[in-house]
Amino acid sequence: MSLHRANVEKALSRITRYVHRTPVMSSGFVDKLLGCSVLFKCENLQKVGAFKARGAINAVLSLPASVHTVITHSSGNHGAALAWAASQVNKKSLIIVPVDAKPIKKSAIRNYGGVIIDCGPAITDREKKLSEVLRETDAHFVPPYDDPDIICGQGTAALELQEDYPEIEELWVPIGGGGLAAGSALLDIQGNGPTVVCAEPSLARDAYDSLRTGEIQPALPPKTIADGLRTSLGRLNFEVLRSLNIHIELVHEEAILSAMSLIWSRMKLVVEPSAAVPLAGLLAKGTDAPAVGVILSGGNVEATFNLTN
Repeated sequence: MSLHRANVEKALSRITRYVHRTPVMSSGFVDKLLGCSVLFKCENLQKVGAFKARGAINAVLSLPASVHTVITHSSGNHGAALAWAASQVNKKSLIIVPVDAKPIKKSAIRNYGGVIIDCGPAITDREKKLSEVLRETDAHFVPPYDDPDIICGQGTAALELQEDYPEIEELWVPIGGGGLAAGSALLDIQGNGPTVVCAEPSLARDAYDSLRTGEIQPALPPKTIADGLRTSLGRLNFEVLRSLNIHIELVHEEAILSAMSLIWSRMKLVVEPSAAVPLAGLLAKGTDAPAVGVILSGGNVEATFNLTN
């Protein structure tokens, strides 16, 4: 399957009846801070609470009918998305999850019908467990990000935003495995889409280092609060981003928390740390574009309250 804008358009046509066309919101306070119009694509309000639903359902709908069980590894959102997508077409799902994944994300996987298989916290632990299970079952592996159907499905969020607001000249997205970044970048592969800018935590800077060195770099230890961005950059995504000379802005943990607080307090939107990374990068770098898009990638964060007398 070739990676072109047309594939993203086909993916959108394929998945439309399964996913939400998420709303786009703005904040006068943020506009004033940046001196431009900032339009937030609210994928935190998507099915399963994240953009991952798009790629997962696109991948599952593209499978032959002979596939009855799907499997993946995920720290949470892709796992929940695949479990949900499999349930839409009566398939079983096995999700390999690191032991340090957020409880709320594990709970979501189970609630959507996924069977959780525990593994260690490192990406190598996930891959080892995946190999073991694939040898023992007839499950079909659906990668979390390094797959054409996943990439094109994720790109539909950016395509919807461009269709609704064609005046957007610059689009900020988070980058971990790179599916959303690469899928969004495909819209500009022939110069007819917004310029994509990625933001990545400094504590998970493998994508930044990969593009800088011209070679895929291993993921760093999983320390960033943006747990959805701890994965290593996929090879297909690396090739797309490198060919388009995509810029990545690194952000510190304090900036991520500050941006998340800004979104919560000013826009009254619940987003997870990974979703706040693009705004953190945009605030740090600034922009000359009159209209900027930001994809809020997910909202799966646990709310804890302490009641005292």
